Amino acid sequence: EVLAFFRAIAASGPGALAPSPIAAFLATHPAAKAFVEAHKPIPSSFARQAYFAVTAFKFTNADGVSRFGRFRVRPESGTEFLTPEEAAKKTADFLAAELSERLAKGSVGFRVLVQLAGDGDEVADSTAVWPETREEVEFGTLTLTERIDELAPDNRKIIFDPVPRVDGIDPAGDPLTEVRSEIYLLSGRRRRAAAAK
Repeated sequence: EVLAFFRAIAASGPGALAPSPIAAFLATHPAAKAFVEAHKPIPSSFARQAYFAVTAFKFTNADGVSRFGRFRVRPESGTEFLTPEEAAKKTADFLAAELSERLAKGSVGFRVLVQLAGDGDEVADSTAVWPETREEVEFGTLTLTERIDELAPDNRKIIFDPVPRVDGIDPAGDPLTEVRSEIYLLSGRRRRAAAAK
């Protein structure tokens, strides 16, 4: 369905007949429609934006007790968003530039939490929305001290893996999790091979 979504977008240019392919797609895909229509405010800074994972994991403690949950990351300084008028005055790269300026003055902290699934919450579907009232537990902290050059040769070798691969944290059954992991590994290997040439 993701490929169909992107194809519908590509086919929905200014000359597309009504209803456009994307309008027809969204009319039959309520989850995609909800995502497209959701309010997406622009943060004043990457350091003032909250982040959330859509993929659930099974968290198992030392006693063998397991709960399903999703990661959430919240800025210690709280969230802050721009008005549409403020956002219109910003350059396309203002968030990256602002973060560099902010980190030159000091570190940026975030709280890492896990939102626990409740009874009936779908844990194997990353498009399923859980109620905001679900319990959250503290998991750790994250501190940014500097930006790195993601295009530097050594940094281009880094491969993101959506599966944590640590004891006590396992996939929750979403079939896309392992597929994404395999695709990212393949992509990373291709980048490394291209860099070696």
